[in-house]
Amino acid sequence: MELWQWSATELAAGIRTREISAVDVVQSCLSRIEDVNPVLNALLDVRPEEALADARRADAAVAAGESLGPLHGVPVSTKINTGQKSRLMSNGLSVAAGAMAAGDDACVAAMRDAGAIFLGRSNAPAFSLRWFSANDPHGRTLNPWDHERTPGGSSGGASSGVAAGMTPIGQGNDIAGSIRYPAACCGLVGIRPTVGLVSGWTAPGDMELEGPLTFQAWAVHGPLARTVADARAALYAMASPDLRDPFGIPALPEPVPQAGPIRVGLVRDVGMAAPHRSVSDALDTAARWLSEAGYEVEELELPLLGEAARLWHLLLAEDTRPLLPGMLEIGDEATRLNMAHFYEAAAELWGEKPDISAYIQGWARRATLITRLQELLGTNRVLLTPASAEPPFEQDADITDPDRARSLFAAQWPMTSVPVLGVPAVTVPVGVTDGLPVGVQLVGGRFTEGLILDAAQAIENRAPRLTPRLTTRLTPC
Repeated sequence: MELWQWSATELAAGIRTREISAVDVVQSCLSRIEDVNPVLNALLDVRPEEALADARRADAAVAAGESLGPLHGVPVSTKINTGQKSRLMSNGLSVAAGAMAAGDDACVAAMRDAGAIFLGRSNAPAFSLRWFSANDPHGRTLNPWDHERTPGGSSGGASSGVAAGMTPIGQGNDIAGSIRYPAACCGLVGIRPTVGLVSGWTAPGDMELEGPLTFQAWAVHGPLARTVADARAALYAMASPDLRDPFGIPALPEPVPQAGPIRVGLVRDVGMAAPHRSVSDALDTAARWLSEAGYEVEELELPLLGEAARLWHLLLAEDTRPLLPGMLEIGDEATRLNMAHFYEAAAELWGEKPDISAYIQGWARRATLITRLQELLGTNRVLLTPASAEPPFEQDADITDPDRARSLFAAQWPMTSVPVLGVPAVTVPVGVTDGLPVGVQLVGGRFTEGLILDAAQAIENRAPRLTPRLTTRLTPC
């Protein structure tokens, strides 16, 4: 295999032992970017000379016997809504098309400290608020499996780039599935950590944490990768206890020893959107594999997940309503249509303009749901759910027709329920159906990232490796 096909953990080990050099790794990934990025449009602001200079410094550190971080010499991408010093920071907006970040946000600084080498900025929709990845200043990102299907959003540039072999790891962020859904669309592993595990602190001069409460309390940073081991390594490299983040934690939690078999609750449907045949089959397959691995699997009815997904509509809609005029003014046409359909979907659940008492009661109810879920899960139980009730959506399905758009919001209940509850979740591929990857989601109690990653590993151990796009040279449509 060429070096761009290696996993991040393989690359880090090879660089550490001097089996391979960071320069050769970066050059291989840059060549892959040159081959496929003109078609996929996943990465922006790629600066080969800077990346190669960083790689030479990484090799010098190895030769000098210096202490090395867990991602030493490993290429990664970062998202255009996350601060990386002096690199593109447009958030998909024409008014900020040439904006550069003032400094590193905490998660980027943590990856830099871990030795990662930054190859490019990954594309995203305007404001990073769609399950698709297209915008006016930078164009559309394509899914390497099928150009007519979304690569996911909002971290679609990251998912497309990792799936096509441009980098083994992509940084993303998630308030409604923006890590987990792109990973599922492109046959990757994507983990949304517990709120606070990875610091949300932003560099002074960039986007400050003065946005809506939902953004502050729900949005998290995390990795997308081709293997569970890579996602695990990247997550703990990014984990950054930081009290500057108002939701940050002071120290990394200690793993909880497990006694007896881990229980898995399979939740197939919460009454919002029936799962597509391929989705239901993937759940059955994942459940069988987990049983074979020693997990105790039982199918559950869990209405609180549906209630949490409905609360997502209420709280996010009312939090963003005061910002809507400014967003529509500087956003693109897709922003206007997507937001209109979002408010239509919210109105079907909560009425045209919920009053302040409904909003306050919504936050109070959220706390109750978190408590009830945590009591159910404890430290030795996980949930197995769809990643979405549908296969990857057709491009622009959220803006072409109001009825179709509303069906997407219903189908995404596994993506929207989790941020409301503040718990960790990981999507992991199960296989390919009708030429598209299909995956499942595992949800755990707060700070049980290790538990759900172990379950994801049990699935990955039995699943076929999804690599067709790593061995094919793409040609323009």
